[in-house]
Amino acid sequence: MKKQAKKEQKEVEEEGLCCCEYVNRHGERSHIAACCCDCEDLDDACDRFFKREPQKPESLSQIATVVSDRIRVPWLWGGAQKLDLSIVPPLILLPALLHLAALHFLLGIVVLMALPGLVLWYYYFTHRKKGRTLFFLSLALFSLAYMYYLFIWEVLPRGDVGRVELVAVTSGVILTLLALLHTKRDPGVVRLDNDDVHSTVTYYAPLPDRDSSFNGGRQEVSQTAASRAGSTEQEGAELESSRRNWINNCVGQANHRSFLLTLVFFLFTSLYGISLALQSVCPRQNVLTALLYCPGVYNQYSTALCFTCAWYSSMVTGGLLHLLLVQLINISHNVTEREARAALREKTARSAYWGLVVDTGVYTQGLRGNWSEFISMGDKLKPASPADLV
Repeated sequence: MKKQAKKEQKEVEEEGLCCCEYVNRHGERSHIAACCCDCEDLDDACDRFFKREPQKPESLSQIATVVSDRIRVPWLWGGAQKLDLSIVPPLILLPALLHLAALHFLLGIVVLMALPGLVLWYYYFTHRKKGRTLFFLSLALFSLAYMYYLFIWEVLPRGDVGRVELVAVTSGVILTLLALLHTKRDPGVVRLDNDDVHSTVTYYAPLPDRDSSFNGGRQEVSQTAASRAGSTEQEGAELESSRRNWINNCVGQANHRSFLLTLVFFLFTSLYGISLALQSVCPRQNVLTALLYCPGVYNQYSTALCFTCAWYSSMVTGGLLHLLLVQLINISHNVTEREARAALREKTARSAYWGLVVDTGVYTQGLRGNWSEFISMGDKLKPASPADLV
């Protein structure tokens, strides 16, 4: 059935699609104007609801599949493109919650305390389902864009920000987006050493169908390093398969430096923008204390909105500052996040400062050597050949 649907889909695509047409999940040509037509799953669910009959276990999932398949945007090349529904919630919830928080300081406290809880709940929900989502990438990009929009339309007209400050903030936003775009590329492929591929390793473990006392518990296994590394990587991938950072992309040898630059550009831009906004709405207060004490800021809605957005930006900045700190510490010890977690799980590493510093002592070459390797590792990366990928 699936092969037939794929064959029909290929035939339709070869015929060509207009900007509003697409091939649905059944391999049939459809149009975005017919998004509410011929929805048998929804009709069946509504009939059961009005007849007070129990719903089928798969009804909700089928309706969600149909809705996600039919929500499309017109596209000039290849027909209408599918829109990931996980992009939509940040576009609606973030402005609504920030404007709600600007109505009263008590509402601001409730909303700003609830926002991290909602984000963490959604993260653990997707982590448990082992699904990939664009929610966090959408939240990050829209937060950056929306804060810049409010900076232009709310802070700039107050006359406290000059052209130099505006150019600095705009340049920081552009550099952040360019670094993020560079980070979204392929993280790279680990190339195995030919001398290690045919190595023979002896492992000591009991055979599955024999007593462990037989042969002293020794099991000789001739295994290539490639298969051994593959099994280890597969195990690690299964444990970390659903863990994604906020850029919705893996970070590896090819894009680690640009990822670090993305964090640095964002943090400098955010801190500078927050300081300008606080100086504008709380001119009589010091920037360091304005977040905690700014009398009269809720007398006007525009100043309250700027103050609320400064608090939200500070919370995001604090989270990414922690992420940058973890990255700097790991680079200084020449360890990746996965290696650090595996070492802590196996109790083979030293941990300090509440787990913030994890030293495995395996690959470290000293502080200077570790940073030298990090700075030059992108230049040593060679393009992967088809044989490497296989």
